[in-house]
Amino acid sequence: MEFKKFKAAAVQASPVFLDVEKTIDKVITICEEAAKNGASLIAFPEVFVAGYPYWNWVLNPIDGSKWYERLYRNSVEVNSPQINRVLETARELKLNIVLGINERGESYGEIYNTNLIISDEGKLLGRHRKLVPTWAEKLTWTSGDGSSLKVYDTSVGPLGTLACGENTNTLARFTLLSQGELVHIANYISLPVAPPDYNMAEAIKIRAAAHAFEGKLFTIVSCSTISQEIMEALKPEVPDIEERFGRKNSAFTGFVGPNGACIGEPLIDDEGIVYAEIDLSKCIQPKQMHDILGHYNRFDIFDLRVNTSPTKKITFTENLD
Repeated sequence: MEFKKFKAAAVQASPVFLDVEKTIDKVITICEEAAKNGASLIAFPEVFVAGYPYWNWVLNPIDGSKWYERLYRNSVEVNSPQINRVLETARELKLNIVLGINERGESYGEIYNTNLIISDEGKLLGRHRKLVPTWAEKLTWTSGDGSSLKVYDTSVGPLGTLACGENTNTLARFTLLSQGELVHIANYISLPVAPPDYNMAEAIKIRAAAHAFEGKLFTIVSCSTISQEIMEALKPEVPDIEERFGRKNSAFTGFVGPNGACIGEPLIDDEGIVYAEIDLSKCIQPKQMHDILGHYNRFDIFDLRVNTSPTKKITFTENLD
């Protein structure tokens, strides 16, 4: 077995709000910068293409409904010219990419919160659809299913991903660990409208550290920011939007190692790219103390069963009478 060593990049940025083409341009520009700096893997924020439904949190469902259509119009299909541009960029730059998108579903008007896993050969290895939209997000996204709880064999090692609040789901995380995950991508959005005693940046850090320490792996966190452009778009309907969205410690981007400690300094709130050198051999020694996939578990007591079948929406049966 080869113990990979590589440089990873994590992005903290805002999309060009509800503009697919310009956001894809920004994705490619950021990828070029990361590759120039020696990165072999880059992680982008949750639904970076092309924006998060913040209106669900600051408008009532009726007033926010028109924004849903705008989001759908700026969502993408996996097999689309926009995503093909990203695939080609990955191939040209020899860069593994995990990219959050608003994905158009099979049903007209349906949207999924999806992470794309793209290889450095420019191949779409898979997509993970967020299993459970969080709180107000249920007004926007359809739930994914267990078929996308997968770990992918990449040139930087076994890689898995979960979006935002899914990183709180112990069983979802264990499902990835049990498939040999060593590199975990956890992507988020900046959320300044959380309850007053909820520190979003600290909550992200806790979740990243928990998964890294429990699984003895590397967690890479990428979080979005809220740009002035996003606030200006919502300001006509939410005059106090800058006050609502001005809360600090709402975004965290960085790296956590197998010992649960941060690698380098994370980004808090500000836009930018952070880098870290990843050495997967560092995942070995900590397993001697806690290997929850081996000697530190009791599978004669615990039994996790995961339904990985795609959701079947309809079954046609032939009338045999």
